[in-house]
Amino acid sequence: MKTIDQILKTKGYFIRSITSDASVYDAIKLMADEEIGALLVIDDGKLVGIISERDYARNIVIKGRSSKDTPVREIMTRNVIYTTSEKNANECLALMTAKHVRHLPVFTDNQLIGVVSIGDLVKAIISEQKDLIHRLENYILENTSIT
Repeated sequence: MKTIDQILKTKGYFIRSITSDASVYDAIKLMADEEIGALLVIDDGKLVGIISERDYARNIVIKGRSSKDTPVREIMTRNVIYTTSEKNANECLALMTAKHVRHLPVFTDNQLIGVVSIGDLVKAIISEQKDLIHRLENYILENTSIT
């Protein structure tokens, strides 16, 4: 099973972030521009939260608030669920399912190194399953004799 570090080596160690005092509008615009569903909220080099499209829908749209007048800190998720780079895709997928989150910041030695999404994990698991099927098919073909 691939580790999170292996997934990040393929995906890239990109971190898209915004500060807590930025407007929700700026956060949503950045997500749209980057075609991503969440941003880490980083103040003074420290992870203080995460803001997602879900936060926007539930705390701005439904409540009739203005995204241009609302700072990110008012709607961000503060208790950020995270993982470490040595965990594997299945472990992280189980964590995400249990905690109902779609993005996990990744830490190594207390240093933020990247983010994985549920899509990244599913892609890695499917890739491994395809590889296993291919190897099993080759094994069967090599070890089956037709008489």
